Amino acid sequence: MARYVDLIYKKRFGGEHTKQEIHQIVNGVITGEMPDYQISAWLMAICINGMTLDETAFLTEEIVKSGETIDLSSLGEYVIDKHSTGGVGDKTTLVLTPLLSSTGIPIAKLSGRGLGHTGGTIDKLEAIEGLNTSIPVDKFLDQVKKYGIAVGGQTAKLAPADKTLYAIRDVTATVDSIPLIAASVVSKKIAAGSNVIILDVKYGTGAFMKTVAEAVELANTMVEVGNRLNKQITCCVTSMEQPLGCAVGHSLEVIESIETLKHKGPEDLTELCLTLGAVALTKSKMVNSIDEGKALLVKNLDNGEALKKFEDLIKAQEGDISVISDYSKFRQANIKHEFKADNDGYVLKCDALSIARACKAMGAGRDKKDDPINMAVGVVVKKKVADKVQSGETLAEIYADEDQHLQVAIDYLKQAYELTDKQPEKPVLINKMIGA
Repeated sequence: MARYVDLIYKKRFGGEHTKQEIHQIVNGVITGEMPDYQISAWLMAICINGMTLDETAFLTEEIVKSGETIDLSSLGEYVIDKHSTGGVGDKTTLVLTPLLSSTGIPIAKLSGRGLGHTGGTIDKLEAIEGLNTSIPVDKFLDQVKKYGIAVGGQTAKLAPADKTLYAIRDVTATVDSIPLIAASVVSKKIAAGSNVIILDVKYGTGAFMKTVAEAVELANTMVEVGNRLNKQITCCVTSMEQPLGCAVGHSLEVIESIETLKHKGPEDLTELCLTLGAVALTKSKMVNSIDEGKALLVKNLDNGEALKKFEDLIKAQEGDISVISDYSKFRQANIKHEFKADNDGYVLKCDALSIARACKAMGAGRDKKDDPINMAVGVVVKKKVADKVQSGETLAEIYADEDQHLQVAIDYLKQAYELTDKQPEKPVLINKMIGA
């Protein structure tokens, strides 16, 4: 067995690890035999020199093997999982999971909480009074069998090596490495047991990958890692230059998700959910084409079946189903402020990152995993890129609980919006589909 320092030295000078070497490193991470300072050095060497696709696949596989895996084979031939690399106003899971479940495909979705500007899917669901996301695996599977859908929090027993590696990456400036991101995302999806994996890879100011090229490289890497591990992965590369949909903030995003399930939601959110859903249906052999898949999903939006599945999810997980028809059941912010345009023009910029920072300043995000989140605060965008605006017209609504937070949010929105005299082109939402 090699010394850890020799393995670090090998990667520092661009060497390629064997499967056995990566097994040794991941085992050292789990047992504590490899100290944090050596893990940090190894991660930095990867950030500088990268990893081959074989190395990335070996690392992914070893992270999966570091903990338990969930066997979903009892649920059916195909079980779908969808993951997003993160964005602003990204409530896709809240719409897509009941939408897909309404077609008869079992949905067993494990999601996380969020660090940063806003919370994750689990945080958003908990804006619904009483809803429980801490479900033991046996009850999780029973719920899927009974209702066709369950969305729960990730268990610490799945891919524990990733948890340790990510904690060190987060404090050593080694997060932005495509092989490390790919191994982290794909390992958790494989451990969670689904066999049809749809990944929404975001790019733009409000995303981790800032350019299309970076997002495409990450998507290609994850698809290739899936191929090497006999898992079919499809990546949809999508824009996060401006928020997805209109609402940013937990209760606001759940309300927008319910409206989308009533087929009254924003065009971009609806289109993304229909596309991701149609890909999943195609991969699951439910339909023969993307167009056929979209038609089936639109039908279930219109006939209420998709909304009924969201109601089933809330009921099964002990939440208050009356929120579907009575939005006043969500916690309400103390202050509603209309942020208005100073002049006529067209929206040139509606910057996702600035809007996210406004929400975090009001309490919608967290820096540490145990930080509380304010479910009521947020921003609802009323005008997006290419929209025509008149002076005095509302660009966005701000929902705040305190005056000082409101003022900070206003300052961020001033940075977020830019108007121009000439109408710009409407931005492309879905840039590429890889692995489809």
